[in-house]
Amino acid sequence: MRRVLNITNILFVAIIGLELLLPAKRSSEIIYTQELIGIIIGIELLYSLNMIYKKDEKKRQSLGDITALVYGCILIWELLTTKLDILHNLLFPMPGEVVAVFLSEIPTLLDGLSSSLYLLTIGYTLALVTAIPLALIIGWRKRLFLAVNPLTKVLGPIPPIVYIPYAIAILPTFKSASIFIIFIGAFWPIFINTLNGTFNIDKRIIDSAKVLNVKEHTMLFKIILPGVLPSIISGTTVGLVLSFILLTSAEMIGASSGLGWYVKYFSDFADYPRVVVGIIFIGMVVTGITYCFDKIESQLLKWKN
Repeated sequence: MRRVLNITNILFVAIIGLELLLPAKRSSEIIYTQELIGIIIGIELLYSLNMIYKKDEKKRQSLGDITALVYGCILIWELLTTKLDILHNLLFPMPGEVVAVFLSEIPTLLDGLSSSLYLLTIGYTLALVTAIPLALIIGWRKRLFLAVNPLTKVLGPIPPIVYIPYAIAILPTFKSASIFIIFIGAFWPIFINTLNGTFNIDKRIIDSAKVLNVKEHTMLFKIILPGVLPSIISGTTVGLVLSFILLTSAEMIGASSGLGWYVKYFSDFADYPRVVVGIIFIGMVVTGITYCFDKIESQLLKWKN
């Protein structure tokens, strides 16, 4: 009984009751009640199935809290727009309208996602294959580290977005400019985390390896690399999220495709339902990316846990 009468299910019932019992005050040809109820029922079904199959009580509680937060936001949003018409009807579309537009725009959103992921994959991969080996080599040599570390403190904090105008002006295509910005955005978090992790690795591990007379290549990639893996994972996660943010920003400036372009294009026409859809979809993509990285981290760092 306690699991049934939790805050998540209470909010679910509150939204359904609000839709069915309270009349809409906002003047609109379509109120989109069915669309909103449909998505709420879908969320509740996913929540219920996860609660049935998840055995970890902490994960169940966390899932319930997240779902309750989503319900709470939707409830307030629906009250302030459809039911009470407090918010501006152009800038703040109704939740049901956003749901309807989202479903109709899925093919366009997926096309934009594929365009964005193409650029992201190239730029991010270039950052990975250059930052990690370079940081391992520099961090392993104290003299190099002491020379390079001050530069990282100067260049690292510079927001990569300031390079966008120069990248667009100098590089031949917008795609190459976007890849460069993504590369810069991902490079510094990965490089700095790996560099500091390498330099600060437990000296007892290094001394033990030296006793065995291991070669330098083996020392770097068989001993130091696994030891600094937590630092690398931390840097790669930050770098990936930052790269996606930079990509979206760059697309809003000069692209003809992608998720950032989608939001900018429809904002120019004051089509705010599609603007909100784009923002929500970008949030979903970033959440999915970080979730996948968390899973990869948990697998790679099982020994740490």
